[in-house]
Amino acid sequence: MPTHAPIRLSVSEAAKFLGVSTRTIRRAVTAGLVTYIVVNERYKITLDSLLSFAESTTTVQKKLNTVGFGAFVEKWKLPKTNVKEIKTKGTV
Repeated sequence: MPTHAPIRLSVSEAAKFLGVSTRTIRRAVTAGLVTYIVVNERYKITLDSLLSFAESTTTVQKKLNTVGFGAFVEKWKLPKTNVKEIKTKGTV
């Protein structure tokens, strides 16, 4: 199975993605709430840690769903289906 490089966003990209200010993202970086690396003296924040940060903070989660990227997504989670149902539907 191939391994994929993590998706990393700049501070401004992360702020736009979540629908918050760059100051909020910088506070999260300072508090150690997101994982990042420094490239050319700029923070690059991993997308998975950014989403974890959004889930842990109610205000940010609401902004993500109304102003940020979530405003363009109908549902974040796919409905759970039973594996037996899928197999049964496939065999007639």
